[in-house]
Amino acid sequence: MGVQKDRMLAGELYIADDPQLAEDYARCERALLHYNATTDRAELSVLLAELLDEVGEEVNVRPPFRIEYGYQTRIGPRTFVNFGAVFLDVAKIVVGADVQIGPNVQLLTATHPVEPGPRRDKWESAEPITIEDNVWLGGGVIVCPGVTIGENTVVGAGAVVPRDLPPNVVAVGNPARVVKRI
Repeated sequence: MGVQKDRMLAGELYIADDPQLAEDYARCERALLHYNATTDRAELSVLLAELLDEVGEEVNVRPPFRIEYGYQTRIGPRTFVNFGAVFLDVAKIVVGADVQIGPNVQLLTATHPVEPGPRRDKWESAEPITIEDNVWLGGGVIVCPGVTIGENTVVGAGAVVPRDLPPNVVAVGNPARVVKRI
């Protein structure tokens, strides 16, 4: 592996336009072109298993689907991901079993320095996202870097989740806040 990819995988600052990472991204883009042009459910399952690090049984990810690398993402069994999902998997994304993800949901692991110099020099880093079992993310939810959403939690449509959410709650808004215990 290259130095920048090693740094990225370790969760350290790295240069985003590294040639090896560009090659990994291009490989993923080619796979996504095929995936997003396919309508056969069995073929989609095979392609998804080739694209991602791990895919459980009976996972359904509806095209169009966007992901940056693929090898940083795991999706548990019986999970459903609706149209237009974006998984920016610069760091690990782990989606549990029986998760429901609405249309146009974004799981965004990438983050950038606040200081203008390093940001201009294309340094970035990432923090992992974990979506535990039986979570429901409503349409248009945005999950920010480093967030864990606890099991059985429901996140209302359009919410922005910048901090961890505990298990067994309903959260809504921007920023997402707990409004109900389940």
